[in-house]
Amino acid sequence: MGNPTIRGFTLPMQVALRRDRLRLAGSLSSPGAPPKPKLLDQVRHAIRARHYSLRTEEAYAVWVKRFILFHGKRHPMEMGEQEVNQFLTDLVVTKKVSASTQNQALSALLFLYQHVLNKPLRRLEELVRAKKPKRLPTVMTKPEVKAVLSPLEGTPKLVGWLLYGTGMRLLECLRLRVKDIDFALNQMVIRDGKGQKDRVTMLPMTIKEKLREHLKEIQQLHEKDVATGFGSVFLPDALARKYPNAEREWGWQYVFPASTRSRDPRSSVIRRHHLHESVVQRAVKEAVRRAGLTKPVSCHTFRHSFATHLLEDGYDIRTIQELLGHKDVLNQAGGRGVRSPADTF
Repeated sequence: MGNPTIRGFTLPMQVALRRDRLRLAGSLSSPGAPPKPKLLDQVRHAIRARHYSLRTEEAYAVWVKRFILFHGKRHPMEMGEQEVNQFLTDLVVTKKVSASTQNQALSALLFLYQHVLNKPLRRLEELVRAKKPKRLPTVMTKPEVKAVLSPLEGTPKLVGWLLYGTGMRLLECLRLRVKDIDFALNQMVIRDGKGQKDRVTMLPMTIKEKLREHLKEIQQLHEKDVATGFGSVFLPDALARKYPNAEREWGWQYVFPASTRSRDPRSSVIRRHHLHESVVQRAVKEAVRRAGLTKPVSCHTFRHSFATHLLEDGYDIRTIQELLGHKDVLNQAGGRGVRSPADTF
């Protein structure tokens, strides 16, 4: 009798195919060669080599894993555009995901095939796209902004005033370093914002002294950490190698550090990270409830309100785009010469 077949392949052919898959996954390697990393480890290494954030790394790894499971644990090297189309279309048709979720999954798979497998995807014409709804952003009036910010206390209150007074995104604010605040020029530098770009914005006068007092308290906390053998902060790999002692310097510390130290998921070093965004989000949600607002207000609403109120104060759209960090505008003037809406109450 001939060799038995399954799905059109002879048994020896299936054994060979299985061995190839194992090699691609890193389970087998050539004699004398170091073991090849598993596929998800290769994805993580490629992401870190390009200095993507930990959030992006975790999201991409999840999407790659879901793609593989969707196709019965087949290795991505055995698949291509057709299988990617099927997976992304199923997300929309069956899972009913949003356009942004589908786009994230697509970005993860494009990254996998281009930067890990060296097999760029060419044709995705059959992909069913999720429709992105066109919604107007929620904007608060100045009295509503004050009603939301007033009941906030401590760090969330200071963060809230900065979000409204500068137009920063929440994570941009929480990732501020001490050295990025210039009290002499009344401005702040927002590093590595969306699109990995830096920009300059104003320092609202209404919170300038409160921010000074906050930094004094944070400096005392940092000094205690250093005295107990800690006090280091996360730095991008290139900076960490170039300035090995910078991680304990005061200027590199986060303006809004977490209340406790934690283990870095990449390096396993115990250090104090920045405050988690959920702390501010929960505080703002409660403040909105207490203010009695029926609008769907979130931390990002402060950014929309910032832009709208600057327009109402007579500033041109190009200046506002610059302060918001939109990619189609050159960042030259920064925050100088523009009065923060937080200073107009």
